[in-house]
Amino acid sequence: MDSETRTYRTGDREVVLDLTRDCASFASGRGDGLLNLFVPHATAGLAIIETGAGSDDDLLAAVGELLPADDRWQHRHGSRGHGRSHVMPALIPPYATVPVVGGELMLGAWQSICLVDLNVDNSDREVRFSFLAG
Repeated sequence: MDSETRTYRTGDREVVLDLTRDCASFASGRGDGLLNLFVPHATAGLAIIETGAGSDDDLLAAVGELLPADDRWQHRHGSRGHGRSHVMPALIPPYATVPVVGGELMLGAWQSICLVDLNVDNSDREVRFSFLAG
């Protein structure tokens, strides 16, 4: 298994950050297998969705409706509604696995691999990339 950790700056706003190019670069030349991604944070997740056509904003809007940034959360340190960021990984998991054939990601035409981060209090995120040869 080949593995590395990359750091991403997500800033001070909710974000859906497209990692597809980095994933393709990591998988390139590795043959057949699985690309596994893992976010070692309690407040971030990974989603495979369409981006660039508004779906990334739609995802943030849907999460905002399901998990409002208000004072209902028992986990209350940090910014208002921070507790929802700790619930989000139950809905958008901190892991994703994508098949790789001939060093190419086997994503659908409109699929992208994205880091989802609602935590405006932590601007840096790590993502562990691992390739499991088939």
